[in-house]
Amino acid sequence: MNSLYLLRDVVENSGAISLRAFNFIKTANQTAQIQNASIRSPLRFRRVLSSVRATSDEELAAAAAAANADSGAPTIFDKIISKEIPSSIVYEDESVLAFRDISPQAPVHVLVIPKLCDGLTQLGKAEKRHEEILGQLLHAAKIVAEKEGISDGFRVVINSGASACQSVYHLHLHVLGGRQMKWPPG
Repeated sequence: MNSLYLLRDVVENSGAISLRAFNFIKTANQTAQIQNASIRSPLRFRRVLSSVRATSDEELAAAAAAANADSGAPTIFDKIISKEIPSSIVYEDESVLAFRDISPQAPVHVLVIPKLCDGLTQLGKAEKRHEEILGQLLHAAKIVAEKEGISDGFRVVINSGASACQSVYHLHLHVLGGRQMKWPPG
């Protein structure tokens, strides 16, 4: 199976592909040629292709979200705050809301968001006036970890901007735990 066949398959199944995903396929194909004995299994190719699709989909979603980042339109998080969209709330106070991620990447995956966005669509846009809410978000992450029983080890992730695959432009923290975290993360 050559990289053009894999590329065509990815394009047909996802509608588009990034240059990074193509390079990943090309690298995977070269690795397959070098390590011919270990790549004979179709399962290995499916894993590589699945990883490429996930990466490509995530990058495409982030690019689409970035295009509308500063439009002022309500985000899905605004709708969760106003209770238009239901969520599984883990913690809430006057400034912060924490709820379970609908696509968890760990046994515990909770999003922590400010209830008032105040122009804080991403960490890269933080200003001096946001210092208090940034501290409140981190403190809420600690409370969530305690409530979820992962205070002995958890990770807090903030994706800022399209190249970090931020998909919702309302600052949010991911609190992840319940399994061994790997390093490097991305």
